[in-house]
Amino acid sequence: MRGPHNIFRLIRTGATLERNAAMADILAAVEAPRPARIAIRALAWPFKWLGYRGDPGLPPVARALTAMGPAYIKFGQILSTRPDVVGDDLALQLRLLQDKLPPFPVAAAKETVAYELGRPTDELFAEFSEPVAAASIAQVHRARMAETGQDVAVKVLRPGIERAFRRDIDAFYFAAGLVAKFLPGSRRLRPVEVIEHFEGVVLGELDLRLESASASEFADNTQHDEGFRLPQVLWNHSSRRVMTMTWADGINASDVEALRAAGHDMTALSQRVIQLFLSHALRDGYFHADMHHGNLKIAADGDIIAYDFGIMGHIDEYTRRVYAEILYGFIKRDYRRVAEVHFEAGYVPADRDVDEFARALRAVGEPIFGMDASRISMGKLLAYLFEVTERFGMETRTELILLQRTMVVVEGVARTLDERMNIWDAAKPVVERYIAESIGPKAITGDLVKTARVLARFGPRLPALAEEALIRLSKEPEPAERPSRWWGLAWAVIGGAIGAGAVAILTLL
Repeated sequence: MRGPHNIFRLIRTGATLERNAAMADILAAVEAPRPARIAIRALAWPFKWLGYRGDPGLPPVARALTAMGPAYIKFGQILSTRPDVVGDDLALQLRLLQDKLPPFPVAAAKETVAYELGRPTDELFAEFSEPVAAASIAQVHRARMAETGQDVAVKVLRPGIERAFRRDIDAFYFAAGLVAKFLPGSRRLRPVEVIEHFEGVVLGELDLRLESASASEFADNTQHDEGFRLPQVLWNHSSRRVMTMTWADGINASDVEALRAAGHDMTALSQRVIQLFLSHALRDGYFHADMHHGNLKIAADGDIIAYDFGIMGHIDEYTRRVYAEILYGFIKRDYRRVAEVHFEAGYVPADRDVDEFARALRAVGEPIFGMDASRISMGKLLAYLFEVTERFGMETRTELILLQRTMVVVEGVARTLDERMNIWDAAKPVVERYIAESIGPKAITGDLVKTARVLARFGPRLPALAEEALIRLSKEPEPAERPSRWWGLAWAVIGGAIGAGAVAILTLL
């Protein structure tokens, strides 16, 4: 219920933001007018004593959100993927949020496991450790299966987390409505829609069956990727509030010294991180959208192991082709082609000048190519590209924003492993291979086969459709219009023949 009972929560939220010096940054991000900023801060200041004190080691906004608890932390994490909403500066600050909270008691975790899986925890697991990681929504325990002795990771939702999130989301909606009503400049940011997006993401993460399904689909897509593996979901020991996966042994991707001491090829690892991400995004259209150091381990044999599949990105096939052509055009420094791709995809309005747009893209690409290899950044390129396209009237595309954000994170991981790696050299073979497979003759043949299959599905219905057309035509009183309708019927018959031929061809394939 989004009513006045949320007012106290909002007062405490405002007090915490003001106490941690975060209010000014947020008001600037939503472009509040100066009088409104002064008024809001003046109202919040007397209540500072009600606010929670945050970690002084964090930036102001991250400090305040961390102090207010799981829902606010998760909200900040999701906003960090939306620089189109909060701006680049605040998005960068939000990426520093520490997704680490005090763990809840192991006894409570065991109680949840027993209730969800229908058997006492001690019967299911011979060992069940204290928490090895605690995040905003769940925590992870290392355990050993009683029947097989297999080491596993058991992820358990925090007790009462669903109710707590729904209560806070209710307050978020109330606040978003007030912001949209009283701060007209914020309406372009669509505050209520932002909360709707947040609610959808969080409610998905509160059902671990969905994360298990994401992990399973990702594993199917990547099972043949050399040097990459994922933990396996144990479905018989997973449910809505519990997720069990095989344990992944390895060195955290951020521990560079340990990786070097173990004899790993840091340059090869760095390149593989970039190439795997691009392969997943372009080839599969389904990628790990939270691929930071904490979610990656390096196995003893050098394989990269990814886990935590709460946030996954999806790109449709057409968008993947467009994205690949844009990257390929920049790699080849063919700015005219990059401009044409934007117009062909409808990203830029047709009434804009393609040559002027190409010159603007050259201004984006050339400075980057003039940099030293260690400073070249695909993430920066995409950020600059979106700035230019916005000036030319391109509307924000959420899936590309998530892709850009993930690219920045993956680049950060790659630079940690080898600070002098050349992003373009690593990306080029993946993009070129995708271009050859998705835009060349092989791709055209594949598109024709898909079209034939769609037509084939209508084959059994074509006689009935033709009969319906004849009946309608016979009842038509205006003979002058009949020739055009006869042409329509003729095309229906031709389509039927094509469909029948498609059925025959597919039968032979």
